[in-house]
Amino acid sequence: MPLSTDEKAVALAQEVLTQFDTIFGYHSGFRPAHAKGIMLTGTFTPSPESASLSKAPHLNRPSTPVTVRFSNSTGIPAIPDNDPNAAPRGCAIRFNLAEHVHTDIVSHSTNHFPARTGEEFLEFLKAIAASDPAHLSGSPLEKYLGSHPAALAFVKAPKPPPSSFARETYFGLNAMRFINKDGTGRYGRYRIVPEEGNQHLNPADAATKETNYLFNEITQRVAKQAVAFRIIVQLAEDQDQVDDATVRWPDDRPIFELGKLVLTKLVADNSGAQKQIIFDPIPRVDGIEPSKDPLLDIRANVYLLSGRRRRSAPD
Repeated sequence: MPLSTDEKAVALAQEVLTQFDTIFGYHSGFRPAHAKGIMLTGTFTPSPESASLSKAPHLNRPSTPVTVRFSNSTGIPAIPDNDPNAAPRGCAIRFNLAEHVHTDIVSHSTNHFPARTGEEFLEFLKAIAASDPAHLSGSPLEKYLGSHPAALAFVKAPKPPPSSFARETYFGLNAMRFINKDGTGRYGRYRIVPEEGNQHLNPADAATKETNYLFNEITQRVAKQAVAFRIIVQLAEDQDQVDDATVRWPDDRPIFELGKLVLTKLVADNSGAQKQIIFDPIPRVDGIEPSKDPLLDIRANVYLLSGRRRRSAPD
């Protein structure tokens, strides 16, 4: 996972990282966003038709081992699971193709993003850092939301807490181009759909939950039974924007079954493993190409810079 050779892009990523630290505080050894997480292992089994969409290795093998990290939002490692700010939830998937060879999916539980570009996202973070959430009237954040409809839509989008990480749907925000062995390409966005279906809590029930209810629940659940998801791809039509993560595609777009994800146990030395792994939003694998979404490079740079910092932190 290389850092960008564009000095301006790297500087922008560093500014984003600094703003996360300003908002949430710096927590040594933790991610600047989605700091509170848990990792599981299991297997991905592709659907019989997956090879028709892409020649990527994990879609053309009987199965591939995976590492998956579920997380709460914010850069606060001890944020209560029932805190409204803990949404959206995150789900990052690593397909372990060979030793030191992998490709990832990075997703979260809201089907759009508040900014189209890294510059817009930085401006959004600065507005948050300069505002008091309890007194938004006349604040920089209120002014930003008033002039950025996508950010306002993201803030207002319902984000009900799930009963379990295993009962939530996660969305890959950035479009990818899937290319099969014949060279045919099709743009699509990932969705990670729980086999048991979604289950969310109402505010009253969520308020009664313990602060680590999601982490305790997934630990107990996987000790008793496997946790299963379908990985699907929502396919774009020619008129759909494939370079803008703030735009949702219509619900009637075709859904392609990519395969099944089955998680069977927690990763050993969970905290140590989370400190080391750096997920990559850019696929970097033959058969899946990134779109021209400008957020992809900034996300990859932020993940790498923060990952290097996390790895160098004392234990």
